[in-house]
Parts: sequence; structure tokens; C-alpha cells
Amino acid sequence: MRELKCPGPGCTAYRSPRQYLCLACWRALPASTRGRLARRDPRAWLRLRELHVALAARTPLGIIRVSR
Repeated sequence: MRELKCPGPGCTAYRSPRQYLCLACWRALPASTRGRLARRDPRAWLRLRELHVALAARTPLGIIRVSR
């Protein structure tokens, strides 16, 4: 399995292809954000897009929020 660089701000770790972030960055997200990102429904793609926008803006992981 090929590993990819984690998109977390300043992170040098790797993540698996089916993961959004490496384990350390994933755990740094607020629990409510992790729960919403783990939900599989028609709005999942929009929440993932919100995560990527926040990561591109170099928002600290601890304050990233995504919509319900």
C-alpha cells in the first residue's frame, strides 16, 4: 500500500490512501469535527472540502470545525 504525505499544517508524517490525515493530526482535530468527518452521507464530500480549505489556510487543527 502506498503512503501519502499528510496535508496537516507543518506535518511531515504519512497517511494511508483512504485516510484524510495521519493519525497524530486526526487526533488533534476536535472530537466533534472527527465525528462529522467520519459520517458517510450525501454531505460528506462538502465536509471534506471544508477540511481541505481549512488545511490550505493553515488553520490550527485544534480549531477546525466542519458543518453538520
